[in-house]
Amino acid sequence: MTAHISNGARPGPRHIRRRVLVPLTVVSALVGTVALAGCGQSRDPDVYTVLNSSTDDSYHSWDAATLKRCSEQLGVTIQQQSVPADQVMSKSLRMASSKSLPDIIQFDGSEMPSFAETGGLMDLKKLGVDTSDIPEGIINYGSYKGTYYGAARTVNTLALFYNKDVFAKAGLSVPTTWAEMRADAKKLTQGHQYGIALSAGGAEDGVYQFTPFMWSNGGDETDLDSKNVAEALDYWKSLIGDGSLSKSTINWTQADVNDQFMAGNAAMMINGPWQVETLNTKKSLHWGIAQIPVPKTGDDSVGPLGGGELTIPNIGDTAREKTSAKIVNCMTSEQEEVTYALNSWMIPANEKAAAVWKKKVPSLSALAGQVAAARSRTAKVGSGWSSISLALQSAFQSALTGQSSESALKHAQQRVESGN
Repeated sequence: MTAHISNGARPGPRHIRRRVLVPLTVVSALVGTVALAGCGQSRDPDVYTVLNSSTDDSYHSWDAATLKRCSEQLGVTIQQQSVPADQVMSKSLRMASSKSLPDIIQFDGSEMPSFAETGGLMDLKKLGVDTSDIPEGIINYGSYKGTYYGAARTVNTLALFYNKDVFAKAGLSVPTTWAEMRADAKKLTQGHQYGIALSAGGAEDGVYQFTPFMWSNGGDETDLDSKNVAEALDYWKSLIGDGSLSKSTINWTQADVNDQFMAGNAAMMINGPWQVETLNTKKSLHWGIAQIPVPKTGDDSVGPLGGGELTIPNIGDTAREKTSAKIVNCMTSEQEEVTYALNSWMIPANEKAAAVWKKKVPSLSALAGQVAAARSRTAKVGSGWSSISLALQSAFQSALTGQSSESALKHAQQRVESGN
């Protein structure tokens, strides 16, 4: 998901593509027994392929540089094959069925469990992928049913971005609780400027942005029609009711939210570090970053962990898979993680690398704190997350256009339980 540190020119602004979640039933139907899908393929013994979503010129060049360094270190040629983010899963499924899987696939964390469910991924620990200095939460993020399948180079989460000049002019402090954020948003709503912008769109963007409100209020994805989840959705509704949040929020992606903030149409926004590169292209915009406010003082601000995970498909060639593990170790080494994180404004997964990163980008230190309490969307439900996400997306559309939160979420829970 996104950007560059201040040693030279920055790439131009760009938008983050929506990710389309593929339900497990579809994955299983298309893949069948993925564990055998790679058998019999003729491969160049000295050439390895990484499938990723680095179609953006900047990301493609950053990954190319990483793979070149790792190629030289390991004495092999490592190539990348990049497709749009919402096509990584479908591309992987087609390659599995045609027995042409790559050596490494970088899945989004929300997608990895669906592929792991089929038996198509290797246990990274057994292959020798290093997990020292990786926080337990990030290891869990890359695990499915207790097995470590996905190694993250960097992770991300959400935070509160605010316009420093607007807050200073209004004499307001950065909010830390829901009540404070609601009050500030109401005071800052004037003319064309709303107090806050966030994504409640009918896609994973909106669900990703809802999780810190749901989780910080004690809600849980396994019980969507609980009082805690309804209170979180009611909070979103209260912002719309106050006129502090545009009704267009149900159509916005996270990139749209960033556009609103940059255009001066919102004094605050919920978003992630992948927007920093674009934010920094507007020199007149003085923004700050803080943890997402919580229901009441003393609560933990629990956001979602996001980011790509390097996985090794089961291709039926143990020797080759072990070399792939060495490639993953190289790509997730301390120096490579720092380099990639500084380029992309993400947070290194390795604790030692993260300590170096924090010194280099102190303006984003709030993100490090938010990551410390963050959790994986799939930790409790695994591949079932896709169904939960789709149900929540529908609930947002209903509740934010008039239906009660309780009714919308009750229907969402029924939808998950019925498998529809």
